[in-house]
Amino acid sequence: MLNNDIGPGEIQDTDQVYQAGHATPAQVAKRGRKKAALLAAAAVVLFAGGTALGTALPDPKESLAYKSLAAEKSTVEIERDAALSSYASLKGKYDTLENGMASRESKVSAREAEVGKADAAVKTAEAAVKAREDAVTGAEKAKAARTVGDGTWTVGTDIEPGTYRAAAAVGSTCYWGIYRSGSNGSDIIENDIPGGGRPVVTLSAGQDFNSTRCGKWEKQ
Repeated sequence: MLNNDIGPGEIQDTDQVYQAGHATPAQVAKRGRKKAALLAAAAVVLFAGGTALGTALPDPKESLAYKSLAAEKSTVEIERDAALSSYASLKGKYDTLENGMASRESKVSAREAEVGKADAAVKTAEAAVKAREDAVTGAEKAKAARTVGDGTWTVGTDIEPGTYRAAAAVGSTCYWGIYRSGSNGSDIIENDIPGGGRPVVTLSAGQDFNSTRCGKWEKQ
């Protein structure tokens, strides 16, 4: 006797059914097709239910939380763009100042070099002037040492021995005399009242030389 009481929810292997003698192969195939149709119908129902469920869900972009976050994001982006713009402006000013400082530093260095050269030139000139002054001073001192004016001078002590000549033409009142040193003018070796011209005298150590109204005498 065949068992045809297989419920719609019960699935049995067709080989087992056939071997047990419960149904013929045609009956098994028919029941398999019925089972496949039921499964397909169930899938369609599930798909339709999911679609309806998805359609019924609210759009998250319309929620207050989403809109608040979107507004906050927009504000942050605006602040970011403003900060970037401000940074770019400050960076440009900084670069301009830095380039200007580099240029000014270069000019300062050039001027310092010029000042250094000028200072070196001034020092060189000062050294040359001092050398000339020293030379003139030395020459003046040497000339002064070889120059004799009015007065009585001890040769070898006050003035150097040698030949002396009047620096300029003398007047008619000029008087000169050579005396033995220490004689207080009492031992005259030579004297004269030239009355003009540039007289010349030769003086030796141990003598006194007196010049009166004759001006300067220069050692030759």
